[in-house]
Amino acid sequence: MASHIVGYPRMGPKRELKFALESFWDGKSSAEDLQKVAADLRSSIWKQMSSAGIKYIPSNTFANYDQVLDTTAMLGAVPSRYNWSGGEIGFDTYFSMARGNATVPAMEMTKWFDTNYHFIVPELGPDTKFSYASHKAVNEYKEAKALGIDTFPVLVGPVTYLLLSKPAKGVEKSFSPLSLLGKILPVYKEVISELKAAGASWIQFDEPTLVKDLDAHQLQAFTQAYTELESTLSGLNVIIETYFADVPAEAFKTLTALKGVTGFGFDLVRGSKTLDLIKGGFPSGKYLFAGLVDGRNIWANDLAASLSTLQALEGIVGKDKLVVSTSCSLLHTAVDLINETKLDDEIKSWMAFAAQKVVEVNALAKALAGQKDEAFFSANAAAQASRKSSPRVTNEAVQKAAAALKGSDHRRATNVSARLDAQQKKLNLPILPTTTIGSFPQTMDLRRVRREYKAKKISEEAYVSAIKEEINKVVKLQEELDIDVLVHGEPERNDMVEYFGEQLSGFAFSANGWVQSYGSRCVKPPIIYGDVSRPKAMTVFWSSMAQSMTARPMKGMLTGPVTILNWSFVRNDQPRFETCYQIALAIKDEVEDLEKAGINVIQIDEAALREGLPLRKSEEAFYLDWAVHSFRITNCGVQDTTQIHTHMCYSNFNDIIHSIIDMDADVITIENSRSDEKLLSVFREGVKYGAGIGPGVYDIHSPRIPSTEEIADRINKMLAVLETNILWVNPDCGLKTRKYAEVKPALTAMVSAAKLLRKELASAK
Repeated sequence: MASHIVGYPRMGPKRELKFALESFWDGKSSAEDLQKVAADLRSSIWKQMSSAGIKYIPSNTFANYDQVLDTTAMLGAVPSRYNWSGGEIGFDTYFSMARGNATVPAMEMTKWFDTNYHFIVPELGPDTKFSYASHKAVNEYKEAKALGIDTFPVLVGPVTYLLLSKPAKGVEKSFSPLSLLGKILPVYKEVISELKAAGASWIQFDEPTLVKDLDAHQLQAFTQAYTELESTLSGLNVIIETYFADVPAEAFKTLTALKGVTGFGFDLVRGSKTLDLIKGGFPSGKYLFAGLVDGRNIWANDLAASLSTLQALEGIVGKDKLVVSTSCSLLHTAVDLINETKLDDEIKSWMAFAAQKVVEVNALAKALAGQKDEAFFSANAAAQASRKSSPRVTNEAVQKAAAALKGSDHRRATNVSARLDAQQKKLNLPILPTTTIGSFPQTMDLRRVRREYKAKKISEEAYVSAIKEEINKVVKLQEELDIDVLVHGEPERNDMVEYFGEQLSGFAFSANGWVQSYGSRCVKPPIIYGDVSRPKAMTVFWSSMAQSMTARPMKGMLTGPVTILNWSFVRNDQPRFETCYQIALAIKDEVEDLEKAGINVIQIDEAALREGLPLRKSEEAFYLDWAVHSFRITNCGVQDTTQIHTHMCYSNFNDIIHSIIDMDADVITIENSRSDEKLLSVFREGVKYGAGIGPGVYDIHSPRIPSTEEIADRINKMLAVLETNILWVNPDCGLKTRKYAEVKPALTAMVSAAKLLRKELASAK
């Protein structure tokens, strides 16, 4: 009965690791305290898998911050700015790399493939020195062994590590980290030898970059690496694990021909095409780790369907060579359904969090070995059937409305320059108009009011009056600062997705469904289980209240459909784009209600548009097409005089600029303050952009307060490549996380800079 788990969440069922890390970083607890919490979490995870009957239990998938950073530490690849002097890497150096310290900045963080998890990007150059500097993998293997559990040590594979790295500062941009392969393999050999000496009999290398579009030279690196490691690996069973998509045919050939490898792991949930490759030819005598339990969602597995897939695979690879596994690490799903006391029983019966997925993997392995737990399987079949037929899942009206979208492109009737003229006649804004992105600081008092209202400790009347007072304060402040287009500050909102999800049908919310985003930061994604619709207006009450407090234009504030989709756990019983179109229709209703209520400027944020981009070039166009179409659906029905804004993060920009132009918003504001040059280069290269654009003029992620001169200088740089009449002046993101003591002087400087340049432009005329 062979069962295997690729990896497991580290935070703990009640976010124990998060609180231990933050307490340690704040100097409230010692390194020993943190190590104890971490060791307790690891041992409970190993024991849980062991008692569930899992045969191949992973170790070293736990991390105090990130598994790629753990690999950087293992290789001693510490950038010189951290002044590491050699020896075993401790918390000081490790957390400085992750978070920066008083004197030097952190290493860059970026998304792990197409998940919402972020890893710390290695910074390498031709002179990087490598040495075995963190014995974590071996220590954790021994730690589990002392508990009587023999684990499967997991390492980020050498080729994936290098392909995810970037050239360090000061190194030629054209430098290829892959050229360092020969220099890192000696360290991998030391680690493998130590694991072997400690008694390990299996070892797992995660090489997920095999699912991406790789060229011949990159594929060759896999052959080179594992040929080079072959003699060190002899006597060990070696599995190479891939996940997040299907493996392209060329990569499959390279992978299955690798020397010294015992087995291969595939994601058969997101990589259904890999099944055809396996059926077309799998090397005889090798193990197949079949990833059939979804590590990226919260739905219960369809056990009957999985079992029949496994039985077909058994015919190809043989009974003793088939291992049941998860599609990827369970890091990307919530921890344990047992802690969900508020979810209703029907919806809960359709779900499985990480702890339940471990049980599913084991149940499938037992069934395959002829020891099927009939009761477990029939309960699962009943839940699958109830989910298919539940009236809560299907809403005929929504299905009809979404089907009716197919015929149209949903573009506004007039082109953007004509719309901007009509809007200007109505709004009468100065050149270089100023605005902010949406949120204002959320004080402790404000959070307390929301918390007490949610807990029914204060009346609705008291709550509305407290929020109204806060909006009034924010409106008055913006008028004093002389900002042109105002916002209400979003004091009533907890989170840009959750706030809307709570008011839409088809959404459910967990109490403890936390998932690690980076370091100690966790997110609690909403769960979309059914057809989405908007029972009643969501934001009109607050936006019209705010507009009534001022004669200046007040922006309505909404989160766009693609961002709501990409930041949620999405139903898996229909294509993602169908769910996205449903959300778009719900947001469209809201946009039109805001317009009717006299709101003339409406912002629809699409912060996560690029996050959904598929891992393969060949699939990008289809995604961008429906994502951009979804955005257009939300606002295709408004009048020319209604100005539609959107806000995005800079990484969204350059490579998908044509899709962004195709969104056809009237004004787009961009978080770009850390990468001005990158952003403006697009326009320098002659991309024609006729809509309004507001590249952030200062970085709100830092407490630093910029001067008027500094902001004026940035605006001037932008004016060198953008037309005066389309440029907006704004911070780069919402101000929710800042303090008023930082926000007031920064916005004062921003408005002064805009006025200074208006004067200069007028006198130049």
